[in-house]
Amino acid sequence: MTASGLDAWRGVAAEGNEELTGQATIRLQRRSRRLLGSLLRPHHRTLWFAVVLLLLQNAAAMSGPYLVKVGIDRGIPAIDKGDGPTVLVVVTAAFLVAAVMEYLTKRAFLVTSGRVGQAVLYDLRTRVYDKFQRLSPAFHERYTSGRVISRLTSDVDALGELLDGGIDDLVLAALSVGSVGVILLFLDLPMGLVTLLSFPLLLLLSRWFRRNSAIAYRRTRESVALVIVHFVESLGGIRAVQAFRREPRNQEIFAALNNDYRRANERAFKLIAIFAPGIKLIGNVTVAVVLVYGGYRVLGGHTEVGVLAAFLLYLRRFFEPMQELSMFYNSLQSASAALEKLSGVLEETPTVAEPHEPVPLPHATGRVDLDNVRFAYREAIVLPGLDLHVPAGQTVALVGATGAGKSTVARLVARFYDPLEGSVRLDGIDMRDLAEKDLRRGVVMVTQENFLFSDTVAENIRFGRPEASDDDVEAAARAIGAHEFIAALPDGYDTDIGKRGGRLSAGQRQLVAFARAFLGDPAVLILDEATSSLDIPSERLVQRALRTILADRTALIIAHRLSTVEIADRVLVLEQGRIVEDGSPAELVSGGGDYAGLHQAWADSLV
Repeated sequence: MTASGLDAWRGVAAEGNEELTGQATIRLQRRSRRLLGSLLRPHHRTLWFAVVLLLLQNAAAMSGPYLVKVGIDRGIPAIDKGDGPTVLVVVTAAFLVAAVMEYLTKRAFLVTSGRVGQAVLYDLRTRVYDKFQRLSPAFHERYTSGRVISRLTSDVDALGELLDGGIDDLVLAALSVGSVGVILLFLDLPMGLVTLLSFPLLLLLSRWFRRNSAIAYRRTRESVALVIVHFVESLGGIRAVQAFRREPRNQEIFAALNNDYRRANERAFKLIAIFAPGIKLIGNVTVAVVLVYGGYRVLGGHTEVGVLAAFLLYLRRFFEPMQELSMFYNSLQSASAALEKLSGVLEETPTVAEPHEPVPLPHATGRVDLDNVRFAYREAIVLPGLDLHVPAGQTVALVGATGAGKSTVARLVARFYDPLEGSVRLDGIDMRDLAEKDLRRGVVMVTQENFLFSDTVAENIRFGRPEASDDDVEAAARAIGAHEFIAALPDGYDTDIGKRGGRLSAGQRQLVAFARAFLGDPAVLILDEATSSLDIPSERLVQRALRTILADRTALIIAHRLSTVEIADRVLVLEQGRIVEDGSPAELVSGGGDYAGLHQAWADSLV
């Protein structure tokens, strides 16, 4: 595959990723902080308790070197003078108490933080899933399924790794560094000032690592998302891939994307390979300098041996957390990059939004009106200004060439999209003013490949009415004419139909979809190419079901097969988003227009 072709694929798959510089970076960081704040807010009391536990744990850890100092400078001289081991015993007991306290507080913190972390992840996954369900089809058409999976898995997992394994070490490392810095100055000011000479180097190294690692880990999140996108879409279309022998080219694309991901991770690890040893080098040099200078001060009588021993122990507690910080910083940066992606999804504005003050419509009759409706997909105008009025109970067929606007009309009536201008009304109420539950109860759409889920036949039929009883499900199936084949299945209505209904034939899947729609009892039913993929025997079964399901309800039928169109009360012929013919099937056949030509071509194909 050419480099330009791969770059084009990357651009399509990664659409929506932002180049983050300057103000864009600040906006994303603010957005991420808002999301994190909203996730943590319900747990503020527990978090304060966790903070107290961390402070106690840090205090217990910090007391150890100081007790060593007291033992060396006070306990040992007391024994040497014959005053007994009292001081040393007290110091030893205090050391044991501090060790037990550190263990208990760390254990309590891990339990508490684990509980909060899982609650946060649960809340986050729920929000993201709910958001993806509520976003309109226009969003999902540009936001690939692979990226959806990446948000719910890879990105949430990155945040989970930080919450589950690294947050206590990150916070405790920061507390240790701050605490040790103050204690060192308190123990011996001259040695403390010598130690502070290493701070500018540490700050420069940390600042360099923070800036570059933020870019590197953001790149790893983008790279893994592209890998997941290609993986999901390739395997989702595996039949087409194998039918067209696409495997070698897909493998080439995957290898390139996988290589990008590898290189992005290598870049992140190279940064750690510089930062972690750099911290250790600065720490070891500082310890050597302090050891020489401190020894000189001890020999000169300016400080005590215990102070020097404690100083060296504290230095270890100062530089080791910074090294640990570098190891956990990759989790922090990876989680930050993931949080940016997730916050972007959660702040996505639906193009089809719920009204703030919905107009109630508990029982729709099914009258549909489109008044001067203008609609475009991006820059391509599909409907320049359509007027259409369908009385309640009428069955209307929409025919015309591909791209004439038939499916667009169906999607507007189903309110998968909103018009750019004009209005689409149900029973005289603008659909933008209807509550989602009233709209979805009143309008149902059945497509050519109506989606069936990996569940039983019964659960797929009651999909739109979860509260429906088994008798209701069976009654709907009987009315449609699906009961016979369902009853013949191994477990009847409890038969698992497999992925996307793969254990059923095309005609059986469509009958199940019709039974689902019939059980929902909508006022308006939209059939978008509902019979185009069926063979003749299956089509005859579906045609009988259609007559049942269309009775006493408004229907919009989009079909190329005129056998389906002929059951309509009215036929509309669309051309470039405009109605060019309008009448009953018999009237249009005898009229000699476009529909008559289509009908003649269809009749000739049957001979």
